[in-house]
Amino acid sequence: MEKINRKIKISKDKLGSLPFRKIAPNLVTMLALCAGITSIRYSIQLDWSKAIICIFLAAFFDMLDGRVARMLKASSKFGAELDSLSDFVSFGVAPSIMIYRWTLYDLPKFGWFFCLLFSMAMAMRLARFNTMLDDEPQPSYWQNFFVGVPAPAAAGLAVLPVMTSFEFSGWEFLRSNWFMAAVMCVVAILMVSRIPTISTKKVKVPRYMLMPLMLIVVFIASFMISQTWLTLSIITLCYAVSIPIGTLVFLREKRKFENK
Repeated sequence: MEKINRKIKISKDKLGSLPFRKIAPNLVTMLALCAGITSIRYSIQLDWSKAIICIFLAAFFDMLDGRVARMLKASSKFGAELDSLSDFVSFGVAPSIMIYRWTLYDLPKFGWFFCLLFSMAMAMRLARFNTMLDDEPQPSYWQNFFVGVPAPAAAGLAVLPVMTSFEFSGWEFLRSNWFMAAVMCVVAILMVSRIPTISTKKVKVPRYMLMPLMLIVVFIASFMISQTWLTLSIITLCYAVSIPIGTLVFLREKRKFENK
């Protein structure tokens, strides 16, 4: 009888209400997933600008859900799994379908292969990220770096030629089959590699840099409104340039750590 009562109590606990702060991060993740799926819809309709905007919206919500979870102390295993699923759809499937519909459909026999390669690399990257959460803590010199290119950044790099073509329509090579195939291959390799890439999650801004940083944000926001695609292209290109720079910084930090 006591066992039955205990089971009934456990069932009631499972069916009980949850505080809103526990589900708030998951709602943000669902918004990211909706944005990713909507991007697929616009790609099918050949509406490239809206498809890219949805991918960047998904990246914004992806950045937001983790911060909301940490702020509300509402992190959960369910949330982590949902976040990975959302990332795969928004940053693995959506860009692949976009690039295929944009140009690679015209590459006989091989076009879909490069899209699959990108998506599978995204799946492996997310799986590795989840397993690394259970590993032993990384050395201190890893705290400001990711292992490989993170999912939102990889999606941005994949669609960079599409964004650039909006501003420079005369650059025909951007829509070249083999050029885009090479881009998808390079980004896929960067995702699954162990190349250290810069992370801003634990970066602390000095007080004297607060006002200049706010001015820079306002400056970028104004350009985003007036020159949306050029601004997004430059930001994504700057990230691409930061990859080799981040590797050099990482190697310097690693040497300092080993020489202590």
